[in-house]
Amino acid sequence: MSEPISESPNHHTNPNITNRSSKLCGTRKTPRGLKICCGITTVLLIAIIVVALVLFFTILKPKNPKITTESVTLDYIKYEPIPIFHLNITLSIVITVDNRNYASFKYENSTVFVTYRGIPAAQGPIQQDTIPARAKHDIGTSVVIVVDNFSSNPDFLGDFTSGSLNFTSTTFLHGKATVLKLLKIKVSTYTTCDISVFINFQNASSVCQSKVKY
Repeated sequence: MSEPISESPNHHTNPNITNRSSKLCGTRKTPRGLKICCGITTVLLIAIIVVALVLFFTILKPKNPKITTESVTLDYIKYEPIPIFHLNITLSIVITVDNRNYASFKYENSTVFVTYRGIPAAQGPIQQDTIPARAKHDIGTSVVIVVDNFSSNPDFLGDFTSGSLNFTSTTFLHGKATVLKLLKIKVSTYTTCDISVFINFQNASSVCQSKVKY
């Protein structure tokens, strides 16, 4: 009859090894440890939120673009006083947009409208394009003004004899601004230009203003 095999002392489990394994596996978390872990997580989240807010209100805060008139040139003028008064004016308008934001702006096809004392005088197309972040971009178009459309205005004769015709151009650009290639925001820009055409000198000048709506 075989004798029972006695268990060797070397086969006993080391309690220190068991305790270390339990700690490594996270099976013996204490309430104090949970509080510390939650506290660190909360502090990190608050820090991330604060940094994001600081970035948004300083570096990433939307800024109105700086728009300047690069050139308003009188390309063509045709004046026929008799037998029927006739005056045609062709203007080339180039506006430089200085995008000071950390976001590129892709705008859709649009139209520039020109009025004389509130009366429609001309319009010209603007092709869609993209203005890179913190970069300058030229937007140009040509408009043909047919003075016959508003020559009956009671103020026209006085303006014409003074040698200066004043127009107003308006342009709406609708598109999306992309921040850090992740966040897309709908953006609309509104630009107005006061244009003076000097008939005697056959040149023109203008002053522009713009607004941005996010």
